[in-house]
Amino acid sequence: MLLSKQEESLSKFMSKMLRHTPEQFGLVLDHEGFCHIQELLSAIRSEVRWSNIQVEDITQVVRNCSKQRYEIVNDYIRANYGHSVDRLTYQESKPPSILYHGTNTKVVDTILSAGIKPMGRKYVHLSESLEFATLAGKRRGELVILEVDGEAAFANGVKFYVANHGVWLADLVPARYLSKSTME
Repeated sequence: MLLSKQEESLSKFMSKMLRHTPEQFGLVLDHEGFCHIQELLSAIRSEVRWSNIQVEDITQVVRNCSKQRYEIVNDYIRANYGHSVDRLTYQESKPPSILYHGTNTKVVDTILSAGIKPMGRKYVHLSESLEFATLAGKRRGELVILEVDGEAAFANGVKFYVANHGVWLADLVPARYLSKSTME
């Protein structure tokens, strides 16, 4: 389900708070990136624009976010991936044989020669599905989907971590494990 404009705006604000600048809003995230949902609600309400937000509005964003950015467990919430703050603890795991990475024509040649690097984030983001890679890659120009040979990369020491909902993370993916997808 797609987010409404207000939900999309709230999602971006939650993303800023949970992925990039929690301290700016007085949030303290545990080692897995969780904070109590009431703490998040209070932080959101501290902004005049969002003073009437309810927990139900937050849960609606979590439920409707096509990128599945957030997770609620009991009364705690976190962003599943995309952090630029301290690295969270993820379980190292053997990836599927093929993973996907969405990018664009402006940077694809650089990626194919230098590999996928986390840039301003803590990890490289990969996907089990073309759908998610497409969502991630089409934001910044003409879409290109790269295939990652997860099996070979893992066999040669590249570490992969399970984030959530078909999203995988890696510290970096060397270029030798990449190819342009023919499934776009």
